[in-house]
Amino acid sequence: MAMTQDDLKRAVAQAAVAHVPADCIVGVGTGSTANFFIDELGKIKHRIRGAVASSEASAKRLQGHGIEVVSLNDAGSLPVYVDGADEITRHLHMTKGGGGALTREKIVAAASKKFVCVCDASKLVDVLGRFPLPIEVIPMARSYVAREVVALGGQPRLRTGFTTDNGNLILDVSGLSILNPVELETALNNIAGVVTNGLFARRPADVLLLGTADGVQTLTA
Repeated sequence: MAMTQDDLKRAVAQAAVAHVPADCIVGVGTGSTANFFIDELGKIKHRIRGAVASSEASAKRLQGHGIEVVSLNDAGSLPVYVDGADEITRHLHMTKGGGGALTREKIVAAASKKFVCVCDASKLVDVLGRFPLPIEVIPMARSYVAREVVALGGQPRLRTGFTTDNGNLILDVSGLSILNPVELETALNNIAGVVTNGLFARRPADVLLLGTADGVQTLTA
């Protein structure tokens, strides 16, 4: 029987548990694959001290498993952060933020010694940009940032009816062929009013656990 996408996500989530040191506070991402990882963490909760969540949704799911949620300010540096991606290249550069948690995800990733990305094979691409790139913006800067993005060749669209956990808006930008993700990540973050964008290239993943029909493949940068 063919494996479903959920089967692949569950397989990489199970594989990610091996990267979690005993007695640690673990950084946890947001989204469908991260949810499978949270469910796996629930099975080993006696082996960890707690978790730092990158969204309110993940915090609720962790607490539902009886895992203590710790603020990043109290946790300090984390040994590992586990999260999914909307797109990822073999250089382990990613686009993230389809779920709208990109800013907190980027902060927790930055504070972690190792970033383990978990996703199914459909997310692996040669060039980023097919999936619209999310940008979190301060509300008053929405139209200014949109104009600046158009000047860079992108087509921004406001994510309607959505507010981030930080109280901000999301512009989803299509039409970008992202050949130099590090450069574009920097350029977008330099636009006044941008909180951050969904390119994770300056701090890429260290390990990619890729769910395929032939099992979980491990890629490193």
